[in-house]
Amino acid sequence: MLTSLRRIVLEFSQNTELESALRRIVSQIKQVMKTQCCSIYLADHQKQHFILMASDGLDEKSLGQTTIGFTEGLIGLVAQREEPLNIANARSHPHFIHAPEVKEENLNAFLGTPIIHQRKVIGVISIQQEKARFFNENEEAFLVTLAAQIATAMANAEATGLIAQHQGNNHWTKAIQGAAGSSGVAVAPMLLVQPHADLTAIALTKTQDVALEREKFEQAVNQTREDYTQMASKLEAIIVDNSLDIFEMYKQLLDNANLGREVADKINERWNAESALKIIIDSYVVQFESLEDSYLRERASDIKDLGNRLLFNIQSFSKIPKAVPEEFILVAEDVTASMVAEYQHQGLKGIVSLQGSNNSHAAILARALALPAVMGIERIPLGKLDKHLCIIDGYSGELFVDPNEALIREYEHLIAEESALADKVKQVQLLPAITPDGKEIELLLNAGLSSGFEHSKNSGAAGIGLYRTEIPFMSKSCFPSELEQTVLYRQVLEAFPQQPVTMRTLDVGGDKSLPYFPIHEENPFLGWRGIRITLDHPEIFLLQIRAMIRASVAYQNLEIMLPMISSVAEVDEAIRLINQAYFELSSELATDQNTVLARPRIGIMIEVPSVIFQLEELAKKVDFFSVGSNDLTQYLLAVDRNNSRVASIYSSYHPAVLKALQMIAQESKKYAVPLSLCGELASEPAGALLLLAMGYDKLSMNPHNISRIKWVIRHVEFKKAQSILAKVLTLSNAKQVHNYLNEQLELLELGGFVRAGM
Repeated sequence: MLTSLRRIVLEFSQNTELESALRRIVSQIKQVMKTQCCSIYLADHQKQHFILMASDGLDEKSLGQTTIGFTEGLIGLVAQREEPLNIANARSHPHFIHAPEVKEENLNAFLGTPIIHQRKVIGVISIQQEKARFFNENEEAFLVTLAAQIATAMANAEATGLIAQHQGNNHWTKAIQGAAGSSGVAVAPMLLVQPHADLTAIALTKTQDVALEREKFEQAVNQTREDYTQMASKLEAIIVDNSLDIFEMYKQLLDNANLGREVADKINERWNAESALKIIIDSYVVQFESLEDSYLRERASDIKDLGNRLLFNIQSFSKIPKAVPEEFILVAEDVTASMVAEYQHQGLKGIVSLQGSNNSHAAILARALALPAVMGIERIPLGKLDKHLCIIDGYSGELFVDPNEALIREYEHLIAEESALADKVKQVQLLPAITPDGKEIELLLNAGLSSGFEHSKNSGAAGIGLYRTEIPFMSKSCFPSELEQTVLYRQVLEAFPQQPVTMRTLDVGGDKSLPYFPIHEENPFLGWRGIRITLDHPEIFLLQIRAMIRASVAYQNLEIMLPMISSVAEVDEAIRLINQAYFELSSELATDQNTVLARPRIGIMIEVPSVIFQLEELAKKVDFFSVGSNDLTQYLLAVDRNNSRVASIYSSYHPAVLKALQMIAQESKKYAVPLSLCGELASEPAGALLLLAMGYDKLSMNPHNISRIKWVIRHVEFKKAQSILAKVLTLSNAKQVHNYLNEQLELLELGGFVRAGM
């Protein structure tokens, strides 16, 4: 049965159309379970009922027509109980409702199980049989397992409006829900961007030029065959065993008449070459992965590899560049930081990513650029989104496709309100961040996510609290030289000559990688990242430190910050290397009497929980502490902040996180170490008030947030912020904290910041 389960799930996930997938899966379940009927009902939460979407056994005329209320019948009971319901004679059950149009008069035995996605019932699978009997444990376990595995894909029936379509409404009738990645609202057409040579990311697209698509495919086959010949030729001089047989297997697959004919047939059905290839390769993968023999099952990866190589060559022959509208919303399977950086100057108004969460680096970059973002919208048909007008709501995480005029007017009004609020807070842009009763805090910039600093000079910041040096590393094809780094760092330092500039040493690993220095790990956030990499590669670390110090000669405003510190030993080793670089440069520049080389202040980022319990020792070794609240929250809560499945658990307002931040502030004050925070919490009005009350000296944030946070601080007394903090620290969960803080902002007549800040 396991093999059958694997085959059904794989085929369902690979199907290009949900309706087709539903029809196919009910037939497969009926066949495997040897029963007379299998049906799938999907939930319409707007209308509070289930609709019969697919069935093998009930009357076909009832599909898309028959509905059952959430509190009605056996289907409603399954959903209410959120567990399987196994009944020997359904017709005698008190919840049974007779629906004559489905023609189930001869069916007695009933087994139904809910389809649940992220704690929400989205549908019900049921099987029925003429003979009155209880289904056995194995049958029940099979159906429960199947429902759990297909839940994510099934969730998109509601998202894509499939249910509404069957009820005669417009296809896109409601919001598609994701995670709020970056606040703000935008109205613009969508631009679909696909990564190169990844069949899983291809959106199925039709074509009008069948001949051109067939030619592209044939050229790609010839080029791929040549590629494999060249690969084998280059390796045969150094490999003497049968390892090169894989290339012969690839070429045999290319010469297989079935593969070429099947792709050609799909092209004749007006699929473009990329889509036709995806459909056929996916079907082969399903066949291989559903086999019981482990060796043959592993051959599915070879099929995928061949498919991606063919796709690469098809794309190489597609020379027509994608037209970019004047204004657009960037949409992709997985929007990356590099995609955002590439399109930010080309009319980009917002981003939608099927993968990722509100704390992925793409979302962080969107916030830095003041772009609204919606993340973690799983498995919607990308091909149906391209060029469609949409509204993205970065506050609620909602995406509206082809919105009506009334909805567009509503959001245009909201955009106007946002603009008015932005103009209002500019009044305090160049004023100090000081409360009405005299408590002052410094607001600094997070920088390094985009080129240029002109916009930042006038933001009213008191300096740079975090300059991310890894972004320039990511834009290169190899590690930048000391001279290249020096030129870049000097531009940053001279942009704020009279103010401190804190540069974080190279912080890659986790979800940040360099194209020329790949790191592959099963659990990258607990692996080789941050200071661990640079200490293992002192040649990289020393070069960067030398460049930083050399760049600061004329300004003496440099501070160096070490990321991902987890032990005192790491700090000792890093300081030793920094001192080495400093003394080397001092010696080299000693002949120039006009050169004064100041040793920079050194600080650490508090991101790893172990450091919280070593602050006394660390206070003796460094000049300042800076909390990275994003990673600290991730590690304290054991939540991967890029995983949309657990995004709802991640919150910097979790009581444990707030108590940890309070403890850090108390310890820093005790040992007289300056303390800042440079995570997303600092840029949220409610979060900034809590940090102010805790005693943080500096908050670092993106340029567009500084005026907003200044306005809030200048309109709330320090004593009031302390009172709010005292209450918050007594609350037991993040939802209570959110509700209380929003309530307080409303009472303080700062309600306009509630939507913008949390």
